[in-house]
Amino acid sequence: MRLRNIPGSRETIAASKYCITPEPAEGVEVEIRSHKMGDKKSNEGGRMILGDWNVKGHWADVFGNDHPIRIEIGMGKGAFLMERAIREPDINYIGIEKYSSVLLRAIQKQEEADLPNLRFIRMDAEYITDVFAPGEVDRIYLNFSDPWPKAKTAKRRLTSRQFLARYDKILHPDGIVEFKTDNIDLFDFSLEEVEPAGWKILAMTRDLHKDADMNADNIMTEYETKFSALGQKICKYVISR
Repeated sequence: MRLRNIPGSRETIAASKYCITPEPAEGVEVEIRSHKMGDKKSNEGGRMILGDWNVKGHWADVFGNDHPIRIEIGMGKGAFLMERAIREPDINYIGIEKYSSVLLRAIQKQEEADLPNLRFIRMDAEYITDVFAPGEVDRIYLNFSDPWPKAKTAKRRLTSRQFLARYDKILHPDGIVEFKTDNIDLFDFSLEEVEPAGWKILAMTRDLHKDADMNADNIMTEYETKFSALGQKICKYVISR
């Protein structure tokens, strides 16, 4: 279970040079809403921005180069993305995570590694089109995303047609989405969403670690290591428009 309350985590994130702060573009208004939790309210779901961030369309300025940009949505503690950034220094990586306490762990690792091609954002993925311009992203990684098991929350699944429509707006024409999960029900749902959303499956497996081709360049996430040790099969697809 993810930790959600570490004192000072928000302040540390806001002060980190590795995190992009949600500053709106000139002339754009910002609206912050809290999520209700019983009688309490929380902003852990992320800051809601109506309009564009000042980095939208200007990520080359953030990194100081025009290398391809790849993002991971729901990056957790960042092990997968950091390994990607190490292996591929000519690719710029951005990790998106909505929980402050989890992102804090990734920041601590990055402070030691100091990878120039890695940045983070604390936000809800629902607002991804506020952060990236059309065609600005080369690839999207979705690793062990929250399954949102209830039917009424299906549209919140990161592989739903609603989210695929958002990805369509920011991906390069040749861009792809890679998705991994141990949840069979979520994987079946995700496969069913591909065609209605106007996408196509380039590759798919229900047992990644026994698929020589798809596993050739695989980087294990924290969850993947845990689930694999328990004997659970890992499912994966790669899709494009």
